[in-house]
Amino acid sequence: MTPVTPRTEGDPRPDTLGMRLAHRAMLRDVRRLTDRLQQVAAGRTPVDAWRARGIAGYVADYCDSVHHHHSAEDDVLWPVLAASAGPSVDLGELSDDHAALDPLLERIRAGAAAFAARPADEDTATALAVDLAELRDTLEEHIADEEASVLPAVEEHVSVRDWAAVEARIRKRAKLSFEVPRVVDVVTPAERAVLVAEGGLAVRLMLALLVPPFRRRERRVFGS
Repeated sequence: MTPVTPRTEGDPRPDTLGMRLAHRAMLRDVRRLTDRLQQVAAGRTPVDAWRARGIAGYVADYCDSVHHHHSAEDDVLWPVLAASAGPSVDLGELSDDHAALDPLLERIRAGAAAFAARPADEDTATALAVDLAELRDTLEEHIADEEASVLPAVEEHVSVRDWAAVEARIRKRAKLSFEVPRVVDVVTPAERAVLVAEGGLAVRLMLALLVPPFRRRERRVFGS
């Protein structure tokens, strides 16, 4: 069992904004990737080989990001939450969702590689668009369930100290050059101010170093 100190009544509640932002960025990306490939498959957005490779690379990184997120929940968050909340939380169905995602992510990776190799073949864009739409629908439902059940349970049962440890372990496994700029795109001005204030110089440096090259990559994938 994971050693924890559960939150008790009157203790401060952990701030789950980081997890909510990760969810927000994840949904934004899968929606716009799906739209992009649907436009390509319909012949409304022609792509050359250079842009197709850019899209495929972005899709691959996105799949890695989704896998990182749900594997970190399984390996890091779920044990802490289960140890803190006991039988009051049931994570079985959400874990089953995670297991079902992996084959879909692998299919999307393969579809992206096929699209990069044969961008003029309408079938490769269509297949990738269909799989991305399935992923979009799956993630929308799964994330809604998590935000309705898991995050309130974290705020109720997990101590601030244990939550900070969970977030630190998850960050160590993340590809920050991909994650940070995407979060920047989904924060409100108030949320950005909080993140910068809490992160100080480290956050400001990450934004300065990571966001500009990511913007160039986005233009290659999604256009200006």
